[in-house]
Amino acid sequence: MEQKKIMTALISVFHKDGLEELLAKLNAEGVHFLSTGGTQSFIESLGYDCQKVEDITSYPSILGGRVKTLHPKIFGGILGRRELTADCQQMTQYEIPEIDLVIVDLYPFEQTVASGASDADIIEKIDIGGISLIRAGAKNFNDVVIIPSKQQYQSLLDILNKQGAQTTLEQRRHFATEAFGVSSHYDTAIHTWFLTK
Repeated sequence: MEQKKIMTALISVFHKDGLEELLAKLNAEGVHFLSTGGTQSFIESLGYDCQKVEDITSYPSILGGRVKTLHPKIFGGILGRRELTADCQQMTQYEIPEIDLVIVDLYPFEQTVASGASDADIIEKIDIGGISLIRAGAKNFNDVVIIPSKQQYQSLLDILNKQGAQTTLEQRRHFATEAFGVSSHYDTAIHTWFLTK
């Protein structure tokens, strides 16, 4: 079906500003929140229920926060093709929840470089989980809405205010296009920095 309802949202953002209004609308629409670390604490501070990703994966955030969302139960929930019986059967078999909306705001790599930070600090601002979530959500735009940066918050909010927690295939494809633009720019910035070393 072209029209898809948002039931569950995975939210993993570096900057929390601008998220409040979007969260309020999603909560009002009955969307279930999944998150990790600081984002989860932020969501709960606003009075909304938020399930820990580790409750699904059974793994805590490890390696100093380098690995939080990188797990088959999370990526399976994003990449699972709802129209394929085999995918749906495997999602049921392995208790993989469907994730319909992914909201990401990447580590500020370019800003960290511009600040004159050390190489070690710059390396730690190379986002792995976030960029992977963006690519997974964009790849499966048939089923998933991907919001790849805070610049797209208002666009999603406008859709929610107009048509509730429903999106069209055209809207999901638009967000996927934006997402691949974000990931391309991000990787280009990292590549450019490595060329200077």
